[in-house]
Amino acid sequence: MTHQLILRKPLAFFDLETTGINIAKDRIIDICVMKALPGGEVVSKTQRVHPGMPIPLESSLIHGIYDDDVKDAPPFKSVARTLAQFLDGCDLAGFNCNRFDVPLLVEEFLRANVDFDMKNRRLVDSQRIFHLMEPRNLSAAYRFYCNKELIGAHGAEADTIATLEVLNAQVQRYMGMVAKADNGQDVIFENDVDMLHSLTANTNVDLAGRIILNDKGEEVFNFGKHKGFPVLEVLKKEPSFYDWILKGEFPLDTKRRLTEIRLRMFSNGSR
Repeated sequence: MTHQLILRKPLAFFDLETTGINIAKDRIIDICVMKALPGGEVVSKTQRVHPGMPIPLESSLIHGIYDDDVKDAPPFKSVARTLAQFLDGCDLAGFNCNRFDVPLLVEEFLRANVDFDMKNRRLVDSQRIFHLMEPRNLSAAYRFYCNKELIGAHGAEADTIATLEVLNAQVQRYMGMVAKADNGQDVIFENDVDMLHSLTANTNVDLAGRIILNDKGEEVFNFGKHKGFPVLEVLKKEPSFYDWILKGEFPLDTKRRLTEIRLRMFSNGSR
């Protein structure tokens, strides 16, 4: 398999099948990575994973993976370092990856005590491009852009291959056209991962979106009674809110980002 994307470093397309949709509680059971290399080659890696918990029937009915299918699969912790090495130096791409797949993957790495640095990775979400340019799901995108029917939808490998083909077709179709980003700015569509990242990026501070940046660039809570209020302001007025989040069922990445903000507050002399 080849691609026509112009890349300065590898772009790893990936898809997860999981026990559910709760980033803090649920686990990966199947992952496929299709790594698009700058020269046009694509290399792949697919891995079944034992989640360490029963797979709910309602989830199995969607992706077709049952407990017996993963009974002999390794736990994520056993494959985490190899997977991190495979993704080393890669930007990440997927379909709805910014809201779910990336946060859950990072959460699994954190549970496995494997450092997976997101700071220098650009994220490209072809679902956001699809919704911006042709406001629907992966099967419809595959039919629209590639003129093919998606066979095996909700399987990690089939979905990942389709996502790569969809983004490849999107770049060819929209080259030179004007897209309107979420901030209202017009963006010229180019075969360039920086542009694709800027078009599909969100304002999340943590990957789950519990903390976001407001129009002023301030970190604000995005849930609960403090929604819309600056994090620093809340931490100063209600320090116990920090402890409540750390003890609650929030993603580890959310807790880590909140702790970084809190430590920054102390280092600046605010209490």
